[in-house]
Amino acid sequence: MSVIEGYIAYIGSVRRYSDRTRTLYSEVLERFRGFTQAASDEDLIASLKPSLIRSYEVFLLDDQDLDPRTVNLHLSVLSGFCRWLMKEGRLEADPVRTVPRPKMEKRLPQFYRLESMNEYFSSTEADASEENLDLIMGSDKVSLGLYSRRLNRLIISMLYSTGIRRAELVGLKVGDVDFSRGTMRVHGKGDKMREIPLVPSLCKEISLYLQSVELTGKGKRSADDPLLVTEKGTKLYPVFVDRVIKSELGQVGSITGRKSPHVLRHSLATELLNEGADLNSIKELLGHSSLAATQVYTHNSVEKLKKVYFNAHPRAKSGGKNGD
Repeated sequence: MSVIEGYIAYIGSVRRYSDRTRTLYSEVLERFRGFTQAASDEDLIASLKPSLIRSYEVFLLDDQDLDPRTVNLHLSVLSGFCRWLMKEGRLEADPVRTVPRPKMEKRLPQFYRLESMNEYFSSTEADASEENLDLIMGSDKVSLGLYSRRLNRLIISMLYSTGIRRAELVGLKVGDVDFSRGTMRVHGKGDKMREIPLVPSLCKEISLYLQSVELTGKGKRSADDPLLVTEKGTKLYPVFVDRVIKSELGQVGSITGRKSPHVLRHSLATELLNEGADLNSIKELLGHSSLAATQVYTHNSVEKLKKVYFNAHPRAKSGGKNGD
């Protein structure tokens, strides 16, 4: 096993990183190996010096024309690799720490406006209804079409109502939903578990969906079965979720920007903040490891703050003039 393979195995078994993340890290490290032309593990470790890492950074920025955010990701992966080598006693210090990082422009989180999401849920209300469930008679084409529309709507509902990540949605099991308490267990990054509340309407939508799974001949679901499954009864996968979101939100005329699970997550955080939820509560709901990750959403409250300011501040009401 090469030293890179050893590190990838470590972040998989010990750090519990996802398959997608492990693949990304492996590609980054192999790309660095290619840049250094290291023929062996010893050559690769010997190349981990600040001067060579700085040259690699310049190569990515200038020759490969990668944006600063992507280059920072490469450097973070290398730094994690170096720290693991230090634990293994194969490197004395992390050389990446002394390399200046490229400056990144702060990107403000995108979000969908409440009016746009209400438009979507209003237009798809029938797909999630109890009456619509009565039309599902088996695995015929019409029934599977009704099932797909119900599943698609539920994917949007769950992401927008709970703020969970795409990987967390895909990993949900039937037993993770506690209908009696109105809660859901979510396995987050680093295999951390959190429990989040479900609004009654979402509990009902999930319950009706599970009935539709049985009605289409996929059998009764046990606690360890995937919560959400495709028409064929297989577990959801990331690309499937992305396609659903693009298709479903593409039907809403007022949503013209990026359509992704993460923007739905941002949208919930923005709405909660605007309605007065405190940052620590939002942090716990989203499963952020630090408050700093949650604070990026405060920018969206500036618009609301402006309205309060212009309505309440005496000089703002007078247009900045002295007196009344």
